[in-house]
Amino acid sequence: MLDQLLDRVERRDFTIGIIGLGYVGLPLALTAVAKGFRVLGFDVEQARVDQIMAGGTVIKHIPGEQFAAPIAERRFEATSDMARLAEPDAVLIAVPTPLDKHQDPDLSYVRKSTESIAAALRPGQLVVLESTTWPGTTREVMLPILEAGGLKAGREFFLAFSPEREDPGNAKFSNAAIPKVVGADDDESLKLACALYDALVTGTVPVSSSATAEAVKLTENIFRSVNIALVNELKIIFDQMGINVWEVIDAAKSKPFGYMAFYPGPGLGGHCIPIDPFYLTWKAKEFETSTRFIELAGQINTAMPNYVVARLAEALDRQTGRGLNGSKILLIGMAYKKNVDDMRESPARKLTLLLEDRGSIVDYHDPHIPEIPMIRDHPELAGRKSVALTAANIAAYDAVLVATDHDEVDWAHVVEHAKLVIDTRNVCANLPQDKVVRA
Repeated sequence: MLDQLLDRVERRDFTIGIIGLGYVGLPLALTAVAKGFRVLGFDVEQARVDQIMAGGTVIKHIPGEQFAAPIAERRFEATSDMARLAEPDAVLIAVPTPLDKHQDPDLSYVRKSTESIAAALRPGQLVVLESTTWPGTTREVMLPILEAGGLKAGREFFLAFSPEREDPGNAKFSNAAIPKVVGADDDESLKLACALYDALVTGTVPVSSSATAEAVKLTENIFRSVNIALVNELKIIFDQMGINVWEVIDAAKSKPFGYMAFYPGPGLGGHCIPIDPFYLTWKAKEFETSTRFIELAGQINTAMPNYVVARLAEALDRQTGRGLNGSKILLIGMAYKKNVDDMRESPARKLTLLLEDRGSIVDYHDPHIPEIPMIRDHPELAGRKSVALTAANIAAYDAVLVATDHDEVDWAHVVEHAKLVIDTRNVCANLPQDKVVRA
């Protein structure tokens, strides 16, 4: 059976199913279609499915028209009917793995997806989890659910883990250009999963187990979290010394070895770095092992919005004498990173709530987010609309707080008309500094 499946992958006579048509699933679907595979996409949100099938854009940097030809040629279809999970030869899971209110892993999306697959599982299918999670999830959580119907992994079906490495909005590294780590707990599953991803991306990096592959993903993001925490702490220290941390970093990165540039900001955002380290922290407790270094980095990064608000309060107090209470603040950038429409874990959300708790009146501008959608953990922000960056609008606020450094924003125009600019992203470095405060 394995040889037949490998041959079908080689001939592209192999249908790929993808559960979760979001920031990971949609680019993966486009890559698979471009490589000659038929793709069946699954999503529980019927409105999203309808929008995709109608040629609409559900993620700004992935234009809906890219799916027009594949849909017309029946090489791609989106559906919310999980009973159709028996159709694809491989099912790749790309669903959210958030934290709950106690900072514990929430695997409900992974479990529900696995249960849906198990209900339709047939011999010869490959199941791959791409969602970031704690080491052992594939073997300890997914495997028992999939084997409950009598089929055995490595014999009747195949199971692997291959962490997503998507970087939304990064035009330099497309999905197909990024190598994929692949891990499985039997040789047959590893061979089939590697063969599939070798056909999709520039190459695969096989590892000895699914838990190892899960650990690789956590290591990548913990590395970033710790280094961002370091420069965030350096920013606070250097500010007290009157030293520009951005100038320090730019000079330090001239060293061609032994240094890698990371940059400070108003806090961490996105679907990976603010969340993934806590997956390892949670799992480490099972082995009575502490993760002090990882937790300290998380504490520093989580505290950055408070530091930014404190800097803003100090600057307003010096300028107006009244601080934050009653002040009008324009926050620029609601997305977690530049040039995307992704608000997941965005520090701008926390900044908004912190400022309003202190009595400020807060509006926002974001060219990529004209209206804030419903957010599970901050429903009170839903429905707010982006304000235009006209000269009159900018001048009407007591301060402008730069949270995201979108390229579409005319920063010279902002600085010219603002009373005060709190710059957390160094976008004003080459502009007049008389009204600019780094934070």
